[in-house]
Amino acid sequence: MAEPDLFSNPPPSSPEARVRQLRREIRRHDRLYYTEAAPEISDADYDRLFRELESLERQHPQLADPDSPTRRVGGEPIEGFRQIEHPVPMLSIDDVFELKDAPEPAAELIAFYRRLQKRLGREDVAVTVEPKIDGVAVSLMYRGGRLETAATRGDGRTGDDVTHNVRTIRSVPLELPPGAPDTLEVRGEIFMPNAAFAAMNAERDEAGLPTFANPRNATAGTLKQLDPKVVAKRPLAFLAHGLGSYDGPPLETEHDFQRLLERAGIPPNRPVFEAASLDELLECVARLNRDRHDLPYGTDGAVVKVVDRAEREALGFTSRAPRWAAAYKFLPEQKETTLEGITIQVGRTGVLTPVAELTPVLISGSTVARATLHNQDEIDRKQIHIGATVLIEKAGEIIPAIVKVTKPVSGAQTFSLFDHVGGKCPSCGGPISNEEGFVAWRCTNFQCPAQAVTRIAHFASRKALDIDGLGETVAEALVRHGHVTTPLGLFGLDEETLANLNLGSDLEPRRFGEKNARKIIASLQTARGKPLHRWLFAMGIRQLGESAAKELSRLHASLQEVANSPILAELLRDSRADAKKKNPELSKLAITGDVGRAVAESIIAFFGSEAGRRVLDDLAKLGVNPASENFLPVLSEASLADMPLAAKTFVITGTLSMDRDAMKQWIESRGGKVSGSISAKTHYLVAGEGGGTKRDKAESLGVAILDEAGLRALAGEG
Repeated sequence: MAEPDLFSNPPPSSPEARVRQLRREIRRHDRLYYTEAAPEISDADYDRLFRELESLERQHPQLADPDSPTRRVGGEPIEGFRQIEHPVPMLSIDDVFELKDAPEPAAELIAFYRRLQKRLGREDVAVTVEPKIDGVAVSLMYRGGRLETAATRGDGRTGDDVTHNVRTIRSVPLELPPGAPDTLEVRGEIFMPNAAFAAMNAERDEAGLPTFANPRNATAGTLKQLDPKVVAKRPLAFLAHGLGSYDGPPLETEHDFQRLLERAGIPPNRPVFEAASLDELLECVARLNRDRHDLPYGTDGAVVKVVDRAEREALGFTSRAPRWAAAYKFLPEQKETTLEGITIQVGRTGVLTPVAELTPVLISGSTVARATLHNQDEIDRKQIHIGATVLIEKAGEIIPAIVKVTKPVSGAQTFSLFDHVGGKCPSCGGPISNEEGFVAWRCTNFQCPAQAVTRIAHFASRKALDIDGLGETVAEALVRHGHVTTPLGLFGLDEETLANLNLGSDLEPRRFGEKNARKIIASLQTARGKPLHRWLFAMGIRQLGESAAKELSRLHASLQEVANSPILAELLRDSRADAKKKNPELSKLAITGDVGRAVAESIIAFFGSEAGRRVLDDLAKLGVNPASENFLPVLSEASLADMPLAAKTFVITGTLSMDRDAMKQWIESRGGKVSGSISAKTHYLVAGEGGGTKRDKAESLGVAILDEAGLRALAGEG
């Protein structure tokens, strides 16, 4: 019977029936996509179904179900991992290795098969051959057709309970079809697909974060996260390859198990070859070694298993592994080549990434001519220099990486990224900085063309200049079509250009429209008069967050004053405390911890660079001169009386007579500072009804707690 068409057929009349129908259909499409690799609808159509289900569940909270497809985003963080005992020991598989430079490289595999022949007493033993996935072994326990628990292998008898994380993985079904066994424990691997791993590493590289060495490290690190919301953002997948506890019809062979997975909608490991003799086994393993580079996941070997389950029982187990299976580990392919040069790429977030330019060489099925060097620390550690002979491999059989220098050039100097680019961004000539605690060098010019999309989206964000309707999708389209290359270029747009902007592709165009265009033009006009702290935050200068921008606007009347600030120059020369001791006037400013040496260094470097001076010139041409709305000249004893909350830090919690933003503005207008979290440096917690955990933390740290009347009394308005 054909499945209903949810886009053309009328939906059920009741929300409950529609929710059931949507969940059933979304699960079916998940199975088609992840298990059968035969999707029937486009991503856009799937997203429409998903969004409709989300909307119905929000409108009708009584229909909530922990197994709903919408619950894949992760729950609340946990305190730690409890232990789960495996009902059937979860043993590992013994490795047999491909031998380098041996007369018979597969000698250990042949010896394994000979042992099977001897123990079963016949020449030909049927076995399966499947890829050894480079992932993390897990056990999924289904009872009554629902996922009950998920656990890591651990010591084979007990493992970590990772159910909260595994439930976020879309290829893991949370509910099995009708007729599923009452108890079904499936063993398999959680892993990161090659393309998704490469994309995630590229994003981390651009953000200046450490990259993962290989997909398995990334997977293991992700599963150890205590916050499922973090896990939900990582591209994990699952494939099944083994059976644990089971209560259902007898499974006589490996083929029966594969058919069970298919009926249950659980994605199986593929491909699975069958060999009936030693010669066929060697042929299957060689074929898998040739073809494995085309698989969507990393694999470092072949798993060989006896087909017949009665024969498996007869062969038995050692104390740690079954005698009827082995994992044949392939040798990693490595090649030598020459490092001809190093180029620098500027990413969307401004990170400068060094890339090795190599003499092309064929490795792991493809020609490699470039390899990322990640950052200066990596270059120093491996003593990389131009002209050297280097050994390369594909990390996790995916990403080209330099393993080491094998033949250095006599007298050559290690490559210096900073010296190579002359201390300037190769894309825009702006200043570059290396933040403490980060290994990456980064361009700090918010007008850098290489960072156009990211910078424009930040420039237009709500806490910056709040350009209504201008998100990353619109920013990307503006840059792609050549209308804008820098944030300030937005002020040159006209309504017609925006209205005709194509947000889609040439084949499937999506026009932005007049109404949306008018919104942006009006917002841009309003942005010209936005206060100084918003403009400072909009520039996206490193180290300069929202709170620091407000503090700078309290200390300076205009952007020009910030650019030539003696206060920041003083802070750059000395620590905040020393600067106050040397300069009595500076000590009266009560500068908060948001502005210190790091912020001063970033601001001075930016406005002292050619790029920073160009920004000031461009703003002057636009007639934009951002001014402070909370500027306080040096706080004399007299003016301190008008600012009763000066130099005090507050945290707000609970329900008050005004909303959170209004209360924040009220405190700041009287000289106080509002922070989002409590620390030992917090002076007061302003608590309304329902203070909760912040009140508890304030009490534990000895932070004074005020109600609203107490706050007004402190401000002299009681």
